Parts: sequence; C-alpha cells; structure tokens
Amino acid sequence: MSSEPVSIRILVVDDHPVVRQGIAVLVGTQPDMTLVAEASNGREAIQQFRAHRPDVTVMDLQMPEMSGLDALIAIRGEFPNARIIVLTTYAGDVQILRALKSGAQGYLLKNTFHKDLLDTIRAVHAGKKSLSPEVSYEIAEHSTDDALTPAEVSVLKLIAAGNANKQIADQLSITEDTVKWRVKNILSKLGAHDRTHAAMIGLKRGIIQM
Repeated sequence: MSSEPVSIRILVVDDHPVVRQGIAVLVGTQPDMTLVAEASNGREAIQQFRAHRPDVTVMDLQMPEMSGLDALIAIRGEFPNARIIVLTTYAGDVQILRALKSGAQGYLLKNTFHKDLLDTIRAVHAGKKSLSPEVSYEIAEHSTDDALTPAEVSVLKLIAAGNANKQIADQLSITEDTVKWRVKNILSKLGAHDRTHAAMIGLKRGIIQM
C-alpha cells in the first residue's frame, strides 16, 4: 500500500506580492504542502477561503480595504474550524492577544518566517497552537501590566494624532481636567516618560493603530 503524505492545502494572504512569492517558493519545496490560492486583502481572503476551503491560511494583519484581523473574525465566524496563522511585522502584545482571542492558532513575525513557517503550518494543521519565541516573550513581558481602559485608549489615540489636552477635551466632550487625569493614568500604566513616549509605546504594543 502506498503511504503518500497528506497534502496540506494552504491559502496565503498578504498585500505584498514579494511576501506571497516567498511563501509560495517555500511551500513549493515541501512534498506535504500545496498552495491552493492567494489573496491581497481581507475581502479577497474571505472569497478565496469560501472557494477553496484551505486546511491552513497564512494571513497578514495590516492590509488595504479590509484588515487581516477583520478577515480572520469573518472567516472564523463562517467556518469555526478554520486554522489561521498570522504572519506580520507587528510584535505588540495587545495586537497578538487580539488575534489569538479572535481565533488565530499561530502568530509569526515576518523576519523569522523562513525559519519557522513550515513547522508552524504543520503544527497548526495538527490542531496545535504555535507562537514564535519573540511573540511568546512579548505576551509574557506585559502579562501583569494594567490594561488601559477604553476611555484612556481614546485619549491615547488623540495624543498620537498630535492633539493638545484642550483639543482632546473638545473632541471627546469631556473636561480638560478629565483629560489630564487620563493622561496621568496612561503614562503610569505604560511606564512612559511623556506623551510622545506613551504614543510610541501604544503603537509598538498594538494598543492603538494609525
């Protein structure tokens, strides 16, 4: 009897053709994997998933038209057993946890995908969760941090956009004293030296996005 390996059918979603091509070359060298479809944004990802029902989807997060996170949520809502690996340049712990809570089974950084992607695809196909060491470190590093409240996140977004306290107060329909109090809490929770540093930390950790 022949014992041919079962081919893992893969969908790749990324808005950069070079990344898709790199994954296609990598997958093409493996006897137990087949690239069945590609997509360049979240909307295409949903369409291609419906058309091909891949075993494993490799998905970027930051894409035009529809983000990878929104596509992940939509696909998992329609196909609860969908197995999705996030492949991104972003290592922020808040963004990682958001993706995992939305149903991602794997999370890899693009600077390590040549080393880790094939093993991660096999692990996720086998029903396991797989995170790169850098991703696990980010989650562990901030596991005991106090999370910003939604109100504080709103203020941090406006800080990152360059607004002064009075402008933030006007836009959120709150007093300037309330803004100052929230800024003080934000700096304390993030361990930031000042407003600019807080905005940088917020972007790095995926608390806010520009």
